[in-house]
Amino acid sequence: MLSEKSAATVRATLPAVGAAIGEIAELFYEKLFAAHPALLRDLFNRGNQNAGLQKQALAGSVAAFATHLLAHPDTRPDVMLNRIAHKHASLGVTREQYPVVRLHLFEAIAEVLGDAVTPEVTEAWDEVYWLMANALIAIEERLYAEQRVTAGDVWREWTVAARVEETADCTTFRLSPADGAPAPSFRPGQYVSVQVELPDGARQIRQIRQYSLSGAPGSPVRSITVKRVHGPAAGGPDGEVSNHLHARVRTGDALRVSAPYGDLVLRDSAAPVLLASAGIGCTPMLSMLEHLAETGHAAPVTVLHADRTPADHPLRSDHRALTHKLPDASARFWYEADAEAGDATGLVDLESVPVAPGTQAYLCGPLPFMRSVRAQLIAKGVPASDIHYEVFGPDLWLASA
Repeated sequence: MLSEKSAATVRATLPAVGAAIGEIAELFYEKLFAAHPALLRDLFNRGNQNAGLQKQALAGSVAAFATHLLAHPDTRPDVMLNRIAHKHASLGVTREQYPVVRLHLFEAIAEVLGDAVTPEVTEAWDEVYWLMANALIAIEERLYAEQRVTAGDVWREWTVAARVEETADCTTFRLSPADGAPAPSFRPGQYVSVQVELPDGARQIRQIRQYSLSGAPGSPVRSITVKRVHGPAAGGPDGEVSNHLHARVRTGDALRVSAPYGDLVLRDSAAPVLLASAGIGCTPMLSMLEHLAETGHAAPVTVLHADRTPADHPLRSDHRALTHKLPDASARFWYEADAEAGDATGLVDLESVPVAPGTQAYLCGPLPFMRSVRAQLIAKGVPASDIHYEVFGPDLWLASA
């Protein structure tokens, strides 16, 4: 992994780089988009950029990777690398883009840290960068090969076969391949990227968002359930892509959709399963739940979900119906208001929820929700290695872990 000479330099400079990594990341994106404005128009999530989330994720992942190299020189942080690589593959990132990133990143480091960036420091951090970049390139090219697509060319045209209004802010789009060919296989819990063209003044731009596949893998039709993002309520702009899909995309329309990716997938095992979600985080959990029901999973399955109200709970009837199909399963729902008989009011509380030994737990929802559920599961004796999660958007949790 990291050479001894570079390790000593990185160890000595990591505190300074770590302290400035947020400023470095912000300047890096400024330089990158100034030199390549098409990347912001057509690849990067403008909402995450405006909110600073992508900058935080980049800063945290680079610092976490360097820290891991120093603490565990004979291993790689594969969980982090795999998660990033799946996101990159769903966007069509290629190896040719890594030198571009390196150029602007190191320009930002030199500008922020000034004279402290000696040739020796540059050489050491260059080694860190390429160790991380080459690891990601190798994983991404393997992912492309598995989906039988050319590196970076992940897009295919699909037709909206139907749209279903699930709640006031959630709509399910059922998609079929426009060319009539079989839909590519996927694993329960994976997502696809959806690319749409949006008006931006006098020109059109492309924006991409990831959406979990909410059905079982065997169906010839793929389903995504999209929640309309009301930005001001969350302290940011309205979701460009989600609002476009809700307002403009109808049955019969075409969508550009990527091959399926994502590393939060249901493990093939006979172990007990716990599926915990909040809000639109139920979508990958429902894919897993439908697969468990179709395959007759015999071990205990515990389904947990939290939402504002029953009316806001997307795919609520599917949640219950699929649970009832399993021989040993139970579902518990928590709502902030208007809880119905048999449901609870307030936050998820696992005190009275039995968790079978050997349970594999899967979480998806806002970070505070997942942190709370994870802590409660660990307190109940579930090993941290058996708790798996998905974050919609930049993974700030993983980068800071």
